Amino acid sequence: MRIDIITVLPEMLEGFVGTSILARAQKKGLVEIHVHNLRDYTTDKHRRVDDYPFGGFAGMVMQCQPIDACISALKAERDYDEIIFTTPDGEQFDQPMANTLSMAKNIIILCGHYKGIDYRIREHLITKEISIGDYVLTGGELAAAVIADAMVRLVPGVIGDEQSALSDSFQDNLLAAPVYTRPADYKGWKVPEILLSGHDAKIKEWELSQSLERTRRLRPDLLKE
Repeated sequence: MRIDIITVLPEMLEGFVGTSILARAQKKGLVEIHVHNLRDYTTDKHRRVDDYPFGGFAGMVMQCQPIDACISALKAERDYDEIIFTTPDGEQFDQPMANTLSMAKNIIILCGHYKGIDYRIREHLITKEISIGDYVLTGGELAAAVIADAMVRLVPGVIGDEQSALSDSFQDNLLAAPVYTRPADYKGWKVPEILLSGHDAKIKEWELSQSLERTRRLRPDLLKE
């Protein structure tokens, strides 16, 4: 998998993509992540990538030219499965979407900024618009980081125990069951006896019942789906 992230603040992402699971995935040769500074593609001598909106609206808008130039340069080198724009009014990001995107070969993520991007880019170049929640961030870099992390950890071979990813919350529209580790008794706080029994079938039953109970209590909307 290759992920190209387009941003006006590359320094926000360079540290993130070079640490933890994302770093290990790249070191293993399973994933490539490239961060592109949008200002490198503008024809403006002051490296500006935004301008005032038509109609007298407040705020600034990211211009067509640098975005088009960057995406066109990337598309000239390879085909892309998706060109994603991170925006508050996009489709809500969830685990099923992460699962689907993790199977892609090449993806571009464009980080929004200011008041947004010239809508013509969304009409002609963007193939998927994604929101990570019903709130507004200063820029799309955090959203891009969330999307990249959620995708990459699902790529086969990235996580040592692949079953761990398959048992995460939301994989089956349920929240995960509680987990515990040693010691079995800490300050009188005890691990449920069933988990110490070694009885795999009963442990699986307990795990499912706990997942259902937590989902009903904390996220009943998931059960409706």
